[in-house]
Amino acid sequence: MSYGKKNEDGDAALLRVDRTSVFQEARLFNSSPIQPRRCRILLTKIALLLYSGERFPVNEATTLFFGISKLFQNKDASLRQMVHLIIKELANSAEDIIMVTSTIMKDTGGGRDAIYRPNAIRALCRIIDASTVQSIERVMKTAIVDKNPSVSSAALVSSYHLLPIARDVVRRWQSETQDAASSGKSSGGYSLGFSSSGSQMPANNSTMTQYHAIGLLYQMRINDKMALSKMVQQYGAPGAVKSPAAILLLVRLAAQLAEEDQQLRKPMMQLLDGWLRHKNEMVNFEAAKAICDMRDVTDAEVTQSIHVLQMFLTSPRAVSKFAAIRILHNFASFKPNAVQSCNPDIELLISNSNRSIATYAITTLLKTGNESSVDRLMKQISGFMTDITDEFKITIVDAIRVLCLKFPSKQSGMLTFLSGILRDEGGFEFKRAVVESMFDLIKFVPDSKEDALAHLCEFIEDCEFTKLAVRILHLLGIEGPKTSQPTKYIRYIYNRVVLENAIVRAAAVTALAKFGIGQKDAEVKRSVTVLLTRCLDDLDDEVRDRAAMNLRLMSQSDDSVIRFVNNENTYALQSFEHQLVIYVTADNKSLFESPFDISTIPIVSKEQADAEDRTKKLTSITPTVKVLDSSPEKAKLSTSQIATSALLATQKSQQELMLIPEIKHFGDVLKTSSVVELTESETEYVVTAVKHIFKEHIVIQYYIKNTLPDTVLEDVSVVATPSDEDELEEDFIIPVTKLITDVVGTVYVSFRKLSGEKSFPASSFTNVLKFTTKEIDPSTGEPEETGYDDEYQVEDLELFGSDYVIPVLTGNFNHIWEQVGASGEQAEETLQLSGMSSIADATDQLVKTLCLQPLEGTDIPVNTSTHTLKLFGKTITGGRVAVNVRMAFSSKSGVTSKIVVRADEEAIPTLILASIS
Repeated sequence: MSYGKKNEDGDAALLRVDRTSVFQEARLFNSSPIQPRRCRILLTKIALLLYSGERFPVNEATTLFFGISKLFQNKDASLRQMVHLIIKELANSAEDIIMVTSTIMKDTGGGRDAIYRPNAIRALCRIIDASTVQSIERVMKTAIVDKNPSVSSAALVSSYHLLPIARDVVRRWQSETQDAASSGKSSGGYSLGFSSSGSQMPANNSTMTQYHAIGLLYQMRINDKMALSKMVQQYGAPGAVKSPAAILLLVRLAAQLAEEDQQLRKPMMQLLDGWLRHKNEMVNFEAAKAICDMRDVTDAEVTQSIHVLQMFLTSPRAVSKFAAIRILHNFASFKPNAVQSCNPDIELLISNSNRSIATYAITTLLKTGNESSVDRLMKQISGFMTDITDEFKITIVDAIRVLCLKFPSKQSGMLTFLSGILRDEGGFEFKRAVVESMFDLIKFVPDSKEDALAHLCEFIEDCEFTKLAVRILHLLGIEGPKTSQPTKYIRYIYNRVVLENAIVRAAAVTALAKFGIGQKDAEVKRSVTVLLTRCLDDLDDEVRDRAAMNLRLMSQSDDSVIRFVNNENTYALQSFEHQLVIYVTADNKSLFESPFDISTIPIVSKEQADAEDRTKKLTSITPTVKVLDSSPEKAKLSTSQIATSALLATQKSQQELMLIPEIKHFGDVLKTSSVVELTESETEYVVTAVKHIFKEHIVIQYYIKNTLPDTVLEDVSVVATPSDEDELEEDFIIPVTKLITDVVGTVYVSFRKLSGEKSFPASSFTNVLKFTTKEIDPSTGEPEETGYDDEYQVEDLELFGSDYVIPVLTGNFNHIWEQVGASGEQAEETLQLSGMSSIADATDQLVKTLCLQPLEGTDIPVNTSTHTLKLFGKTITGGRVAVNVRMAFSSKSGVTSKIVVRADEEAIPTLILASIS
């Protein structure tokens, strides 16, 4: 082929194709005799238009179709190949296209060497509809098992397109599909060019047919897990499948089955382990990635994968190194200890000429390294930051941000590094990532606050991004007045009023005002007043309005003004979003007659919001615990959601119980427990209970469901007997008058605390359902007049010390721990936590059992062998409760824990320990 200018000119002319001119040229199809070469060129132009997004109107597409169908009279194989291709593309826009079905079916069974057979099969499956699929069943079955791999692949891929309209028919082709998957065809191949009639197709040793066949088998058996398991084991045997692409599909399917079904885990993991030693690198990487991506993979299961990836780190091929280090980089976020054995090889990649590999190497080391290696790594990072793209710079900054949260003592060096790269050239996203990291340092590492604020002040002096300047000014307004020398920030802020655009000036005015409102120093307040007065002459309305409002606020000394300006509380956003979704998607349109009531949304304190933010940022880069079940019902609550969900449950109970006259005078609900199941879900009577704690009363709310058909329960009540009758006395029972099948009724049993409102009685309640059973008369559908009294024993309900505590966020656990220890009570106990398979499981169970708030991100274990869990809360009377749990895990003995409880009130530590033991 010549690459001269003439060829380029010809290509350029072909690219300048117009739909109208092509449609006019289509008259060529009606000429006689047919000119194959000119027709192929015109068909190519039509294909170019269709593939570039051009669409012919229905009338034009139909006219083209009828003209093209006349070309079937010619026997030129290359022309027929193009005809089938264009008919396939016009199938969705032309009318009456099904008229050529018989002609195309005839071409599907053409000679063995006919190059147009695959095209004919593809076109046939596009023009056929659901009602006529059975007429091509024999053709498709024959094509699937054809010895020519291009014909077989065309039939298999076309079967994919038929599945949505004729799944039952396609599923009858499983036998032929299995034959195609088992045979590695090599007596033919794909033809990408045109050839003269009668020419043979070139030999090709392609095994892609196996990939298409296994993919189709998966779609056929997608709802049959056992059939999928057998398929993976059948084709996963050594030598059963030659196509690497097909093996990749088996690898992904094996990993999926291993995660979904624990019974299949062992055989699937054995197959994955075998694929780690496959001769094809692509298969090795896919198997290693599948194992590392499993949510609950153990150290033993992942060892071989890490070893294989470590060998690829020393590969001479850059792409192999890149693939290996990227998998290790992602896995290090979850199990950094498992990747530490690769650190020597990873360190060698830091100096790699490929900066993508070097970036992943350094960020992986940041995740797997310890506190002592941080300084050395930071020096190595500085060397090549200028040579990489913003995308990889952001990756490094995110890793450093998490490192700051993990090792606060190293904040000085990291802050110096962040401030240095903040002055370098870079786009908005890169600068935003650096600024966000410095914000996190200010928020979560108090020792770095003043230095970080100084660096941010320097940055806004020459900041080209308005959004970043506004955010930094807002932060200066919040944090600046709290520093030891707040006046030094006023100059930086006022400079923005003088030199910046209107948006930044408005933000600067608001930030400036926060230094004056509530200010005790009269001189500082006077200076801020002078500066804000100058802003009243600003050209922008927003700036003038903000200045006027803040001057008015500064002239008032009311504490409510200070609370208004410095209010850092916010709404519980997840609850807010949930309530809004319910409101806007309600079927009852009368709901829109009244506006959305924002007062029902719980308020979250700054500490709660910060704790949630810290947990998100830790888990975004280093989520050390993977959740096994991500379904909404079983999803693990985040740090601040624990406190928020407890608040929501109490608020909801308050609204329900205040509607009951007998309970209304008890006062506010101080604590509502989670739902406790007292029966199995399959029993004839399903019973659950919730405990509501009041100032002087305890109310147990029983939810009772009658699952017996044709039966009605009347006068349903619960006789609850406390084990310690000296502490609790029954007040009353509110029974259910009538309980029909599959309807839940509610029974309330109230107890009075005999020892007063300051007592915390712990007891065990025996629960007996009492009711009258009546059967339904089949003829009338009404219950019979007479019934019989019956009772039903359910499980005991425990009232623990944890029922009297509420999860609460606090800023500094160590400070609270020392305070409570100095003035309060302490109890400790060492326990063997049976049934806990890991530190993560034990942590989740303890948080759930003790009903306390995990602090400082300790609900996310960073080590699989040892961990310290810090919990805090308050009793219903306001006393503080702090718990420190030190855990150690051994594969032989499980999880051993030492639990130390400190509380302001005397009886609480012992009661809390009793909740666990």
